[in-house]
Amino acid sequence: MATQALGEAEIIERLARLNGWERQGGKLVKTFRLPSYMAGLALATTIGTIAEGFDHHPDLSIGYKKVTVEFTTHDAGNQLSEKDFAAATAIDALPYPRA
Repeated sequence: MATQALGEAEIIERLARLNGWERQGGKLVKTFRLPSYMAGLALATTIGTIAEGFDHHPDLSIGYKKVTVEFTTHDAGNQLSEKDFAAATAIDALPYPRA
């Protein structure tokens, strides 16, 4: 069963509730700046664990002192759905070291 993509007004309203996330086409994206490479690895692992609990997995890019997270809902035609915003909200609640 396909997941329902959110409409434009719903996306704008949900984005306003998040901290630092941006819409890039059909993706919800945030880059976290961290004090060290190892802090980035730890954050990426934690994000992966949260994603597994939601059964909704982002693309993760781990760089030097940064981690970029990209969510989209494949079964909603690679558009944004409530799944993306629910996972992003859980990630935003994490206490993580900021650069």
